[in-house]
Amino acid sequence: MVLSRRCSRVLPGALPWLTLTSLLTSLLTSLMVLTSSAALAQRDATRDALERLGEVLEPVVNGGALEGVAPIIVVGAAPAFEATRSWFPTAAVVAFGDAVGRGKLRACEACMQPRVQAEGGAFVYASGTLSIAEIVAVDTDTRGAGAPAAAAAWIDETDDGIAVRVVSLRTGQILYAANIDGRLREQQRSAKNFSFTDDLERRLRGESLTHVWVDLGLYPGQHVSLDVVDQFGDRNLDLAGITFSAFDPIVGVGAVYYRVIPEAFNLTLGGQLVVSVPTAAGNALGLEGQVLDPLLTGVVVLRLPIPQTSYGVLLTASTNGQIGLGVSLLNINFLPVLP
Repeated sequence: MVLSRRCSRVLPGALPWLTLTSLLTSLLTSLMVLTSSAALAQRDATRDALERLGEVLEPVVNGGALEGVAPIIVVGAAPAFEATRSWFPTAAVVAFGDAVGRGKLRACEACMQPRVQAEGGAFVYASGTLSIAEIVAVDTDTRGAGAPAAAAAWIDETDDGIAVRVVSLRTGQILYAANIDGRLREQQRSAKNFSFTDDLERRLRGESLTHVWVDLGLYPGQHVSLDVVDQFGDRNLDLAGITFSAFDPIVGVGAVYYRVIPEAFNLTLGGQLVVSVPTAAGNALGLEGQVLDPLLTGVVVLRLPIPQTSYGVLLTASTNGQIGLGVSLLNINFLPVLP
């Protein structure tokens, strides 16, 4: 029996070309997958922003800059991506209508199209954003017997969500403008900056600010108290007020004074002078000595705020021999984890 073998011959240079083709195919496939993932993420970001639109506009419509502003003519609802081009304009108008009231909205299809006008015996072709005067003119020509539009609105899609602008057609004043995303990062940053500016202006005026603090010293000794203090002084570095003690001493009331040290990460150092209510009541009734605690208790208090939170590290030392390490709640909410 004769065995026959065939040997295929590899042409010179063929293998590198095959390898390069495979590499390019893999790169193109990966790029398509990444592009699809990015587009999907962008669509999710747009939907999330539209869902939060009503929440953001609610205080603006009820008691804010848009209260009583009607009708509002929707000038534009521009998508930013090909994947959202088919549904974004309708979804944006529906979400905006739900937020401000659908009975207040007026569409302007002519505002979204190129315009041809006769001026001085010539036809003028124009495209792009309309001016306030052009919007008023279009509204006048198309509204019929309806009331003149009070404001114009633009709702545009962005990489992170949507951008909303509302402008008065009577004065040209910007009534509302914001970038909105599903996590409301823009609103959080704005609120933080506003709070910082407001606090800075208050400090420059030298006005006081009331705080309610809860101190929980738990180890190795215990000290539990609630302070109500006013912040005052030239630089608002002084705090003074009253304290209510629940432990060390048990059931006590007294006075407090603290000093903020900005150079030491806003460390608060001060003390409490607390009267034991049971002992004071016993002495008033003719009982001698202390009932539960000495009549007067002095407490040295040190607080180190934790940045960007409502908590602080607490260290206390009292004349009763109690040294406690714990936490302070540095705002008026007893549950600072809640907004």
